[in-house]
Amino acid sequence: MNTDAAEQKDPLTGAILRAAFEVAGTLGHGFLESVYQRALAYELELAGLKVTREVPFKVKYKGREMGTYLADLVVEGSIIVELKAIDAAIGLPQISQCLNYLRASGLKTALILNFGRPRVEYKRVALT
Repeated sequence: MNTDAAEQKDPLTGAILRAAFEVAGTLGHGFLESVYQRALAYELELAGLKVTREVPFKVKYKGREMGTYLADLVVEGSIIVELKAIDAAIGLPQISQCLNYLRASGLKTALILNFGRPRVEYKRVALT
């Protein structure tokens, strides 16, 4: 899969996608999300990137904390990576989830990666 367009737009996104394709090519599909999370974090670390797993972000409503959500991965402190292992295409529910995560975290970019299909799928989500 060609990531040239993604790399030109955002080199960090391109690096994450290369790592995801490596993980998908090595493991295939059919594992639990947690396996892909660990494998992708390791692959990103091998690429020299700073990765934090299960990063907590507080969800606030009218200034009051309502709960906490855990981002699967945060890469270089700037991109949320939301992992899925579902046998369905990435759709509106996953995109909406990432938009909420971005609002809660204050970050601007997220990648949804779905390892649950024969080929890894991805969607870049950004707040403007």
